[in-house]
Amino acid sequence: MRELLENTTQLAISYLEGLADRNVAPRPEAIARLAILDEALNEQPTAPEEVINLLHDVCSPATMAMAGPRFFGFVIGGSLPAALAANWLAGAWDQNTGLYTPTPATSQLEQVALTWLLDLFKLPPQCGGAFVTGATMANFSALAAARHALLQREGWNVEADGLFGAPPITVVVGEEAHPTLFKSLGLLGLGRNRVVRVPVDSQGRMRADAIPPLSGPTIVCAQAGNVNTGAFDPLPEICARAREAAAWVHVDGAFGLWAITAPSTAHLATGLAEADS
Repeated sequence: MRELLENTTQLAISYLEGLADRNVAPRPEAIARLAILDEALNEQPTAPEEVINLLHDVCSPATMAMAGPRFFGFVIGGSLPAALAANWLAGAWDQNTGLYTPTPATSQLEQVALTWLLDLFKLPPQCGGAFVTGATMANFSALAAARHALLQREGWNVEADGLFGAPPITVVVGEEAHPTLFKSLGLLGLGRNRVVRVPVDSQGRMRADAIPPLSGPTIVCAQAGNVNTGAFDPLPEICARAREAAAWVHVDGAFGLWAITAPSTAHLATGLAEADS
């Protein structure tokens, strides 16, 4: 095992050290070689070193150099050396971090990180948060909380009784809301097309003056960072309108925090910024 891990470490280091000199996008011939991987399932196991060498030889040249200094797509950047090393260590720990009792170390790390985020965003210490797998699950989790709270106000238990016959929920979105928002609405049974679309300005910001009169159970979906312009919806004005109607404000912060934190962490803003207006 030691030899396998040490050899793999050297391959990973050589990959990272070569990023500055290689093409950012993989060459066509490297992509073509991926066909080598398309083989039948083996009846017998393959030696571990053969698996690693195959992955490095065939897959490494076919990767996009996202960790390199010349990749500028999707607001994605390479991880810091300390983060990469910690990720290696976390992989060795192999913890299934779901509960504190079986995985106290990694659970504690998550709680510390969430506490730091509350401090970073100047949110009340009693706020809660969670790490999710990306923008879709961040929107999904926060919108599920909104759906639960609004229907609970109406005396409806959505978890027990489902949505059939439930009081309808109006969902208000900007014309340039992110696709993951609509995907989440579809998964939650609120409907991708059952939304009220609000016009946006030249920067893609929802126009608060164009929000229609709000009444009944309503979720207003604002955006903290348009993915094309980086512009924020006018959150104070939107929240003021929502407060008057006792509506719920959902903030999609997918790229809203790109200047000060990593994109994977920025999705957490959806859960943290969720507030019952």
